Amino acid sequence: MRDMQKITQDLRVSDAVMDLGLAKALPTGCRVLSTKEHGSSFWGKTGRIEGERADGSRCSFFIKVMQGETGLQMAYAEFVSMSEISKVTADFAPKPVAWGSYESIPDTHFFLCEYREMTPDMPDPDQFTAQLAALHQNSKSPTGRFGFPITTFAGNLPQYTSWESSWEVFFEKSLRQALNLEIAAKGHDSVFDVLLPLLFEKVIPRLLRPLETEGRSVRPSLVHGDLWFRNAAIDNDDGKPLIFDACCFYAHNEYELGQWRPVCNRFGAEYVTAYHEHMPISKPEEDYNGRIDLYKLRFNVHVSALFHDDPRLREQMLGDIRDLVKRYG
Repeated sequence: MRDMQKITQDLRVSDAVMDLGLAKALPTGCRVLSTKEHGSSFWGKTGRIEGERADGSRCSFFIKVMQGETGLQMAYAEFVSMSEISKVTADFAPKPVAWGSYESIPDTHFFLCEYREMTPDMPDPDQFTAQLAALHQNSKSPTGRFGFPITTFAGNLPQYTSWESSWEVFFEKSLRQALNLEIAAKGHDSVFDVLLPLLFEKVIPRLLRPLETEGRSVRPSLVHGDLWFRNAAIDNDDGKPLIFDACCFYAHNEYELGQWRPVCNRFGAEYVTAYHEHMPISKPEEDYNGRIDLYKLRFNVHVSALFHDDPRLREQMLGDIRDLVKRYG
């Protein structure tokens, strides 16, 4: 897979100003006035577009530009993910506008959404978790199963999204794919030969199978997929929380909270408490902490695969596995 950062280092978002591919994607009658760099992304270039409608009123858009076949898939996946969130909770995310390809720059693609002026402060726990719980509660899997209609990307790496009837089966396959990507990035370690059979044969069934036995079931909920604190903000105009940069699929709703456990995050205990005031803990409740730690592992594995030059991330991941095996293996 080509390095997205190297691909885009010489690409200017301002190149989009005169591009016909972008012009066709804009709302009818809207023309581009200016484009400037805005925000940041590990995997592409980002900017703000100022436009003018046919009636003379102004409009603003956020654009993310990526290259290569992976960039094309990422642009489409983000558009579909943000569209699904907007269908369920319209005010919780910037409205997606379009995705497409430049005509003037070969193999270059974009995701376009409305521009919302944001502050990076942490959102109010109750407001934020009420919106998140509404997303989880009010969404409905089109197949009644876990997965997503297309492949979505956390960073520039694909996630497992094939439809599965069982959450345990879906999660196992998702974690295996993430581990395969991590091992491809950093190489095999003999410790995997000892730990991984215990993780898959003992820990995952121990923590996830009780969710779907003895009359219990898991309802597939639409999850953001990568809800760490830098993918959330506050709208400057109305003070309400916003989420963005989604890589959705239908999952156990508690999966979303696994991203709140790693030390890099700022969604602390007050957010978890507030969330469960809107969404009860799944039964059996006594397995809750173990489940969240298992979900945290899935995120940490994927992050270690993304940043293949950082050995500390593998050590963090192995620490997670050892802990889970010690407690449940």
